[in-house]
Amino acid sequence: MTVNYELDPNLKRDTYVMGKLSDNYLLLNKNSLYPWFIIVPPTEEIEFYNLSREAQLQLLDQINEISVFIKQNFNSTKLNVACIGNVVSQLHIHIIGRHRDDACWPGVVWGNEQFNAYQTHQVQELQQKLVEQPGNNFYKL
Repeated sequence: MTVNYELDPNLKRDTYVMGKLSDNYLLLNKNSLYPWFIIVPPTEEIEFYNLSREAQLQLLDQINEISVFIKQNFNSTKLNVACIGNVVSQLHIHIIGRHRDDACWPGVVWGNEQFNAYQTHQVQELQQKLVEQPGNNFYKL
């Protein structure tokens, strides 16, 4: 894994940097219609299978941590976990909480034009909840 790397401009534009889970960035999509987190490992690899076994296992643990966080804090009906990268090739994993009554159900959230931005205090509250969640390695930057 590389130490110095830049977030893809699309990720920078569309998300808030919440902090880190160990070495991996944790981002929050700016659209509050969905609890939509993104984990970005510090690597130049663009495919999950190219990561070391240790990095893969760490990432899986963090996906589980954020999945639990979403279920506990947003009471989501379904979780969508995806590592697609067709537009943004930088390795990143989406963890999205879905509800049967959300704006896109049962379709995908990508490309949805409905948007509701988080307020600053909402982002800060989520950061604090992440800090307080037992068993995770989240810290604010």
